[in-house]
Amino acid sequence: MATQPNHDVRKDERSEGAYRWYVLGLLTLVSMFSIADRLVFSILLEDIKAEFSFSDGQIGLLGGLAFAATYVLVGFPAARLADRSVRKNIVSAAITFWSGMTALCGLATGFWTLFLARTGVGVGEGCSGPASQSLVADYFRREELAKAMGILTLGATMGTAGGLLVGGQLNEAFGWRWAFILMGLPGMAIGAVVYFTMREPRRGQYAPRNARMEQQPLMETARELTSNRVFMGLAAGWAVQIMIGYALAFWMAAVMIRNFGISSGDVGIYLGLAFLIGGIPGPILGGTLAGWLTRRDERWRAWLPGIVSLGCVLPLGLSLSSGSFWPFLIYFSFAYAVYVASQAPILSGIQAAVEPSQRGFAVAIALFFNNLVGQALGLAVIGWVSDWLAPTQGSLSLTIAVFAVCLVSGLLAMAVFAWTAAQMKSSGYLERMVAD
Repeated sequence: MATQPNHDVRKDERSEGAYRWYVLGLLTLVSMFSIADRLVFSILLEDIKAEFSFSDGQIGLLGGLAFAATYVLVGFPAARLADRSVRKNIVSAAITFWSGMTALCGLATGFWTLFLARTGVGVGEGCSGPASQSLVADYFRREELAKAMGILTLGATMGTAGGLLVGGQLNEAFGWRWAFILMGLPGMAIGAVVYFTMREPRRGQYAPRNARMEQQPLMETARELTSNRVFMGLAAGWAVQIMIGYALAFWMAAVMIRNFGISSGDVGIYLGLAFLIGGIPGPILGGTLAGWLTRRDERWRAWLPGIVSLGCVLPLGLSLSSGSFWPFLIYFSFAYAVYVASQAPILSGIQAAVEPSQRGFAVAIALFFNNLVGQALGLAVIGWVSDWLAPTQGSLSLTIAVFAVCLVSGLLAMAVFAWTAAQMKSSGYLERMVAD
């Protein structure tokens, strides 16, 4: 086991100062395009459904399983590579590839060609997340990590809003095929910027004093992570509660079109603005609050996401039950702001709970559950429930399905995160953090 007892020996002075904020901003931009290219499908799905006569169940598979299956499978080898190689090169190659596959979605001729193109998007994006989060953990100290992760989470918010705003306008101007093509092009330029301007930091420079720097064999790493109750609790809680996030990001455009009869362009504008209004302050406040609370008790990395996961369900219910457009949008903005406040403590908690040599693989495991449960299963279940309710509930079937899944997700997430906080006390995690 390799250890480095002196932090100053490992410290890379290049990662101090303003440059680390540039790196964080660039990784946030990568995250933004990752989510935008993933979720632009949601604003286009009604037109795609009409052209190919897809059911909601098929749409749920295209939005969930087609992407998530390859995302999680590719994520594991990419994460192992990220734990021992140059992470910024992985991020650069990943965004270049998934951007090209997003453009290819515009050439689809039916269900299976669109399914395959969506799997290609999943391949590229599955390589980016573990490397990006590992990089952030090596640019920011532990007491700053929740704030940094909160800023990184802004990429998801801006990507969700951008996919809706830009995708909706491109769809109205050029049709859904060109919307895919034009959304995919900018990522290739960003890939080049990452490759030529981002520096690789020294690995594990802000980790605890006896942290492991060298990557261990795969099975040993897997055994350690799966026996790490704090990490597994955070990963499981994230997987359950992100069903809410995917439900809001993927299905709300269709809910608005069906319930209020407005165009995809208008939905993109209004829903995109709602995501921005709620999604920009939410991660910042969540990261700031988590940083302040965890200085007093590390268990807030679990308590806070549990509270807000359940807390966002009430304003979401008020939004979905509103018969008027503006109350719907106002309550939705508030619900989303509460929800995204959960992300910074979860992401920073995962990085703090594992060894530096395990960070990328830990994120891959978390994203495996995240995408398998939150995206593939969650989106498909909503689609199936909507199809089941459609004969009796009509256009309201999707609204009911979204709320039912979000309510169950919020209740389960609260229970899982409460259990995780208890494991932090019983597993020695708290003592280790205090000692550092």
